Amino acid sequence: MSARHIAHLHLHGDLGEEAYAQVLELLSGITPHVQAFPPDAVQLDLTSALRYFDRGPYEVVQMARMRVAAHHGIETSAGLAGNPMLAAMAAAASPPGHTTRIPGDRAAVAAWLGPRPVAALPGVGRATAAALGTYGLRTIGQVADTPAVTLQRILGAAPARLLAERVLGHDPRPVTPQAPAARVTADLVLDRDCLDPVRHHRAVLGLAEELGRRLRNEAQVTGRLTLTLRYADRSATTRTRAVPEPTAHSPLLTATAVGILTSFGLQRARVRGYVLTADRLRPVAEATRQLSLDSADTRARAVEAAADRARRRFGPHAVHPATLAVPLPGEAVSEAGPTSEPSVPGRLKGGADPSRRPGAGRR
Repeated sequence: MSARHIAHLHLHGDLGEEAYAQVLELLSGITPHVQAFPPDAVQLDLTSALRYFDRGPYEVVQMARMRVAAHHGIETSAGLAGNPMLAAMAAAASPPGHTTRIPGDRAAVAAWLGPRPVAALPGVGRATAAALGTYGLRTIGQVADTPAVTLQRILGAAPARLLAERVLGHDPRPVTPQAPAARVTADLVLDRDCLDPVRHHRAVLGLAEELGRRLRNEAQVTGRLTLTLRYADRSATTRTRAVPEPTAHSPLLTATAVGILTSFGLQRARVRGYVLTADRLRPVAEATRQLSLDSADTRARAVEAAADRARRRFGPHAVHPATLAVPLPGEAVSEAGPTSEPSVPGRLKGGADPSRRPGAGRR
């Protein structure tokens, strides 16, 4: 297999969606293998472009950076390496206006990675780095020299296998051409005003659960949630918050969505509708997941996968979170779960059956 040449560009400055889309279009004139990492990064597979331009990979990267600066006045930094992970790490180590290149041979990769802190690897957070640090494993080189059985005792089997691949600089993922991700939206419209904080919480919980199921069914993850509350006077308030890591895991989505709801500081607000939107989507295969030492997280994800299988077999309402399964006073219970209370009857946008839980649709 011929060597790959992957470039990762960081775009510096305050870019809007339109400017970012224009940069993607410009770079697609250099190579068709352009992958968007909104809002301020882009990855290019230059392997097939080298012969066309009759230039080396470093020269083609510099050409791309000059084009972005000349056409849009945007300063960039870049990383160049043999796979997406190393290219992204090289770009992160590059100050604005510079390009860091990691040679393709194994010795050069090991020499570049070796002295760097283990937390510099994608997916290695503070908890994992701290656990390794208690055993004196603070650099990537030290971890690479550690026997696999020792890493498994420290981290567990699955995280240890993933870490062992990363410390050697291995990353087989391709650069996948794609447009900036679309949005997935779930909404709930009420027929009457709702002032109850408990029911606000339940509504947002239901929407977050629905978004999580939709994202997992479509094999996507989201990097950001936006919650919009619509009021009786037809006004609306919108707030946005990034999730801790790109995910489709319902507990993480729920925690973020409830955090946004809390930030509104609602007291006696007359809410008539809720809209929860997930954007910055990407395929789940291209997302980096934080390594975790918490066995409860592994169990929660296993339970979630089992619940998804049950829903696919028996219908979308076969499994509910416990909070939604127990009705509040005034709520009726059906096979589909609790319905909206008589004092605040709910209906889904689009005229769906009000006895159903909040639905989701692509906007």
